[in-house]
Amino acid sequence: MRHTLDLFIVIVNNKTSLSLANKAKSVVAYSLYIVLFSCLLPLFFARLLYRSIKAPAYRSRMSERLGLVAAKPAAGGIWLHAVSVGEVIAAVPIIKALRQQYPLMPITVTTTTPTGSARLTEMLAEDLDNNIFHSYSPYDWPIFISIFLRKIKPSIYIVMETELWPVTIYLCQCMNIPVIVANARMSAKSAKGYQRVAWLSHAMMQNIQVATQYQQDAEYYLSLGLPSTQLQVTGSIKFDIELAPELVLAANEFKTQLINDAKKSFIWLAASTHKGEDEFVLATHRKILKQDPNALLIIVPRHLERFDDVADLTEEKGFQLHRHSSSHAVDAEKNVLLIDSIGQLLLFYGIADVAFVGGSLVPRGGHNTIEPVAWGIPVLSGPHTFNFTEVTERLVQAGALQIIDNDQQLTVAVLKLLKDSKQLTLGAAAARQVIDDNRGAKQKLMEFIASLLPIK
Repeated sequence: MRHTLDLFIVIVNNKTSLSLANKAKSVVAYSLYIVLFSCLLPLFFARLLYRSIKAPAYRSRMSERLGLVAAKPAAGGIWLHAVSVGEVIAAVPIIKALRQQYPLMPITVTTTTPTGSARLTEMLAEDLDNNIFHSYSPYDWPIFISIFLRKIKPSIYIVMETELWPVTIYLCQCMNIPVIVANARMSAKSAKGYQRVAWLSHAMMQNIQVATQYQQDAEYYLSLGLPSTQLQVTGSIKFDIELAPELVLAANEFKTQLINDAKKSFIWLAASTHKGEDEFVLATHRKILKQDPNALLIIVPRHLERFDDVADLTEEKGFQLHRHSSSHAVDAEKNVLLIDSIGQLLLFYGIADVAFVGGSLVPRGGHNTIEPVAWGIPVLSGPHTFNFTEVTERLVQAGALQIIDNDQQLTVAVLKLLKDSKQLTLGAAAARQVIDDNRGAKQKLMEFIASLLPIK
């Protein structure tokens, strides 16, 4: 209770340009939010336990969700939050750039999901515990956030892309910790959701600085009450992707093994698939095998708790399945390769001749199509890409991405690419060009962050 009362006291007493009337509105808005969140808090923990049935990692390090972290970095560092795998991949180049530009400032990186945590640990394996710390992000409750902030004492809070938690934002503001939403994106659907709680979202908008990917994202933030002086359009840092030489080498070696040893002549990949898409992908692969018996489907489910379900479905449909976790060597008779480990997707894009990016034949909003484009391969996506509207439009206009409306069109598109190697070459050229044309967002974002750091 003391932490909650402290929040209201600092709202009233903090020295900002807010009028007394607006401060009163903020008190009411945050009071309502805290009451609602307090009622729902047991459900958050129940959901963790439920998800841990198939993914035991959700049960581990539960104390970090309460703000009780083991690390104690020096005061005045950077707190950066990346929800899950996609945000982590976008954040790592920023983390490395911050480390290079501000080598004495500790960086605490938080994630929400176990997959995000594992991906971060893998990508920063050599840097963690060397003035870069990691934990799960605490739930957005005054006690938990207050404990966490008092432990790590950051000088700035950077949140990647979409996570807006009211108590975290306002406690940071009241402790004079600038809040930056970096590489920010917002879909029309999300904007409508925030509009439904305008009494709360408008209060949040007064306390954040936002670097959006595109102008449309900026317009949505402005419509929610974000002052234009707190906004900058920097572009998507995902276009600044760099494929490490060792990653390219590993992909080439694996593909050589599939071609020479497993005798695979055509390799296509279904990435980040959700429930309801795997059946479509397998039906397409069955038709491909009739045209080319040596074709291989690589399937990468979006969530680790679905690995076994997808494996069972694949075998029930009569395919010869190889699970990557069992062995990296694929036998010639296997026609489906299931990637049942996290953090491998970027590598397998480099192995495929064609990629389909999931979360798009079902209404989940799509996933990152820039990664496969960076490898110079033709990319397919379903129509549900509302989380990446601007990126999708740019890739489609450049000829690097093809939108298919249903499972039948998926089959037609993959079969066409199977039969026409010229289309593969044209798609590759378009992919490389669109990546080169959209680079530069990382530098703009770093300049935006530098302008808000209390210590230059």
